[in-house]
Amino acid sequence: MAELRVSPEAANDLRAIRKYIAVQLGAPAAAQKLVSRILQSMRRLVDFPKSGPALSSVLNIEVDYRFLVCGNYLIFYRLEKQDVYIVRILYGKRDYMKLLFGERPPQTQDN
Repeated sequence: MAELRVSPEAANDLRAIRKYIAVQLGAPAAAQKLVSRILQSMRRLVDFPKSGPALSSVLNIEVDYRFLVCGNYLIFYRLEKQDVYIVRILYGKRDYMKLLFGERPPQTQDN
């Protein structure tokens, strides 16, 4: 059976999401509800690892990442043998390409 593994960056993302909503927006109950929803979506990936589309199918780049939409957030992950590895959890309106790949994005696919 597949295992769910979470990168240190994704764990930090989840803590930052909770803190921002609870402290900055003053909505601790909403923060807990969202984090629970994100965790539930992540756990579901163990049973349905290909439920999120490949990032390369929407951005025309050569990467093995997939993503899952959870409210306003994107859960970026990749499949490693039998396991699901959560790479990052990012707000959908952020520059996630830069956050995922730095200043040099992956090569585009030739069509």
